[in-house]
Amino acid sequence: MTIRHHLSDQLLMAYAAGQLPEAFNLVVATHVSLCDECRAQLASFDAVGGALLEDADEIAMGEDALAEALTRIQGLPQATRSEPLKSAGVFPAPLADYVGGDLASVRWRRVGGGVKQAILPTGPDATVRLLFIPAGTAVPDHGHRGTELTLVLQGAFADQNDRFSRGDVEIADEDLEHTPVALAGEDCICLAATDAPLRFRGLLPRLAQPLFRI
Repeated sequence: MTIRHHLSDQLLMAYAAGQLPEAFNLVVATHVSLCDECRAQLASFDAVGGALLEDADEIAMGEDALAEALTRIQGLPQATRSEPLKSAGVFPAPLADYVGGDLASVRWRRVGGGVKQAILPTGPDATVRLLFIPAGTAVPDHGHRGTELTLVLQGAFADQNDRFSRGDVEIADEDLEHTPVALAGEDCICLAATDAPLRFRGLLPRLAQPLFRI
């Protein structure tokens, strides 16, 4: 597997610092488990962060600081910092652990045109969903009101800018408007996180948007 589209340094640093919403954490952890390059980069950021902590001045902590930190850690998806996590199915290990299994464990909901989604439970700051897009099917033309991370787990899709296959991440922001199309040959399954609703051009997608929380 050759991964051509990686996470940005800004996202990896924010992940290492614990500054991302839970939904984005899941996408980053899942990609890192597949990508040697991003895993190595993340390890370097962890090392820098550790060195900075060692040199920092000591400060007094509240009595409940340890319990609060442990609670936050338990809520994060788990990803290795040095070795890739293994998974025998479509879902890499961090996602399989989060879902509680592989594809058979997903409770899909149809959204039209053969496309299905499953919104995963996360914190309130962002939303993450699994998307099933039949081969040859186009997603309605749309823009973004915030950031969207889309990680390909199976098959491939293409838009006006590039082609994305297993392990690739597309980072979309408010400047990007596109019409992703699942390529022929294999149904496309993606993990997508957004911190704001999409901006659809078509009337029908806009009407359905509140129902499907897109």
